[in-house]
Amino acid sequence: MPRLGVSIYPNNSSLEEDRKYLSLATKYGFSRIFTNLISIDEDKDRILREFKEIINYGKDLGMEVIADVSPSVFKSLDIHYSDLKFFKDMNLTGIRLDLGFSGNEESIMSFNPYGLKIEINMSNNTKYLKNIMAYMPNKNNIIGCHNFYPHRYTGLSRKHFMETSESFKKYGLRTAAFVSSTNATFGPWLVNEGLPTLEEHRELPIETQAKDLFNTGLIDDVIIANCYASEEELKTLGKMNKDLLTLKVELIDSLPKLEKKIVLEELHINRGDISEYVIRSTQSRVKYKGYDFKLINPKDIEKGDIIIDSSLYEHYAGELQIALKPMKNSGKTSVVGKVVDEEVFLLDHIKPWQKFKLESFI
Repeated sequence: MPRLGVSIYPNNSSLEEDRKYLSLATKYGFSRIFTNLISIDEDKDRILREFKEIINYGKDLGMEVIADVSPSVFKSLDIHYSDLKFFKDMNLTGIRLDLGFSGNEESIMSFNPYGLKIEINMSNNTKYLKNIMAYMPNKNNIIGCHNFYPHRYTGLSRKHFMETSESFKKYGLRTAAFVSSTNATFGPWLVNEGLPTLEEHRELPIETQAKDLFNTGLIDDVIIANCYASEEELKTLGKMNKDLLTLKVELIDSLPKLEKKIVLEELHINRGDISEYVIRSTQSRVKYKGYDFKLINPKDIEKGDIIIDSSLYEHYAGELQIALKPMKNSGKTSVVGKVVDEEVFLLDHIKPWQKFKLESFI
């Protein structure tokens, strides 16, 4: 089941604001928390007390809490990888290894008696995961999570992201990645130019980022990396369909009732015999066979345009298509709307036989 998460950074915020944020997040269905123990440096005792207090608050709300750590944290806090009681006493659900060990240590940690999850950094070379798996870990306690990238142009490429995510899914591990709020003002570090996992997400609306991650079929949990996302952003993510890609569209004025119904109310299925020019959703031409589809707005077609064939196309009348390339209109096709600009790129990632929905942007 897909899940949503938020991040908190107690050493950069106040306990009161963190509590308000977590309460708001749970209101909209968020169920996990990411936090960061790596940046603890001065006054460790005070900071750890504050961390524990907000962790307990999150757990009382029913949220899982995973903290980012590294070998330097183990050394600083005098923790041995074979004894994770310190993290259990902090009431954590698990720890994320931003920088890992040799593979054997991770395997041993996965058998900890507390059931703590050991979250592996997914953004590194996939040989790291293979090495861990070679040491026969307890897979029930191994999960994965990508990095986020505060510096512009340093985020992951889609190619690398897909390759590393696929390697985790191959082992049947639960996965996570980060999206960035446009409302947020801080993260764990001083540099804060957004905190996405994928570089191409940096300037996109948070909902579009999340749609893309879930639509890959490779990411189970989507976490907002920076603080604090607005209530509207939390609400939008909370109500979005995480199992079915839903694209926002703008329709032309005075669109007839049936054409509007085809666009917004039907479940669309991309045909298996795919075209490089259009996504074809053909059930409407069967369902409404015999209806006289008038020609509307027969302009030339641009990528992202939503088109419905008029009855001039006879057998194809009523078929909905979404353009993947610019095309010349035959004079028989109605351009009834368009996918919103920021979501047009998602069309390139709709697979054969994939189901999807369209919803009005306004």
